[in-house]
Amino acid sequence: MLGMVQKLDQKLPVANEYLLLSGGVREGVVDLDLDELNVYARGTDYDMDFTLLVPALKLHDRNQPVTLDMRHSALCHSWLSLRLFDEGTISKWKDCCTIVDHINGATNYFFSPTKVADWFYDSISIVLSEIQKKPQRGMPKVEKVEKNGTIISIILGVGSSRMLYDIVPVVSFKGWPAVAQSWLMENHFWDGKITEEEVISGFYLVPACSYKGKKDNEWRLSFARSEVQLKKCISSSLMQAYQACKAIIIKLLSRPKAISPYHLRSMMLWACDRLPANYLAQEDYAAHFLLGLIDDLQHCLVNKMCPNYFIPQCNMLEHLSEETVMLHARKLSSVRSDPAEHLRTAIEHVKAANRLTLELQRRGSTSSIPSPQSDGGDPNQPDDRLAKKLQQLVTENPGKSISVFINPDDVTRPHFRIDDKFF
Repeated sequence: MLGMVQKLDQKLPVANEYLLLSGGVREGVVDLDLDELNVYARGTDYDMDFTLLVPALKLHDRNQPVTLDMRHSALCHSWLSLRLFDEGTISKWKDCCTIVDHINGATNYFFSPTKVADWFYDSISIVLSEIQKKPQRGMPKVEKVEKNGTIISIILGVGSSRMLYDIVPVVSFKGWPAVAQSWLMENHFWDGKITEEEVISGFYLVPACSYKGKKDNEWRLSFARSEVQLKKCISSSLMQAYQACKAIIIKLLSRPKAISPYHLRSMMLWACDRLPANYLAQEDYAAHFLLGLIDDLQHCLVNKMCPNYFIPQCNMLEHLSEETVMLHARKLSSVRSDPAEHLRTAIEHVKAANRLTLELQRRGSTSSIPSPQSDGGDPNQPDDRLAKKLQQLVTENPGKSISVFINPDDVTRPHFRIDDKFF
């Protein structure tokens, strides 16, 4: 499909490099705004989900001029000027740019995330229409195509399974941005496990703007490629705690918009930097880690402070109102007072989605394609043993916090609490 999009108007690079991530945008695999996304439910709408980053521009040549213009943007965001590019590139993408005329007569072309997303959706729609006119045997069935903000969501029927692909047009870079250089000077949990070259092999601009930014011009820096490498260094018990925490709190805290799964992922990476490696390597500490993530999340909320892992001077929660903070802090306090019950509820939701998936597969096909999220198969799914361990920890440690603060420079102050409830 993407090959046919490239042939439409030759805008996409001929030799492109896609990044396919397990989990959809709603799962927090990329730092994108979720408020514009339609709600899809596992089991009801899809069985497996992925995110596909598709470079519209691939700036991998060291001799290529790159003009990241951060003068108008909040930290971790940028405009992208094409004014130093060759005439061919400007001519090709002019209809996807906002144009700014300067007093001196010069014209500047800024690559527009919204216009690129509009072009991409239109191109994909044309191509899929052509594909559906001449269906070929074995081709996946296109069940849904929707534009959600700057993301194109496609659900494909493959046998009796339904695959959700969130396709994101991006700008791809080799190397590392100057704004994140200081991060490389610090000590990190992955030191000695993977090379610096693997971590800083490239970054992206994704189509998302800051809280007060201009949607038509502003892109967000994304280090998704680096995060894939860092994930290799995270213990399985911490990943289990992360998945469980995400299952518990994401729907609970989704309205009004405040906390996304990506914030939780950032807190997990900070915890890896902060805590001793031998502690994080404990195989039976998933419950400890889960309580720690909940406490860190509460601390971040109350202080309206969640630093971006790669650009720590960028606070991803500074725009939250006091009203929103207190509303979510109260919700999180109820989770922290009885995390086992909330985890069991999340597990039941997963099992219900699995049963629905299996039922739909039985109706749609006699072939025995296994459910991608079957009850016994996914090591990342929270299970009841973790819930029981949680209950034991909470009972044995009344009113005590299991974690330390997200701030690596200050682990001295206790969490503040009222009547043994955490805030």
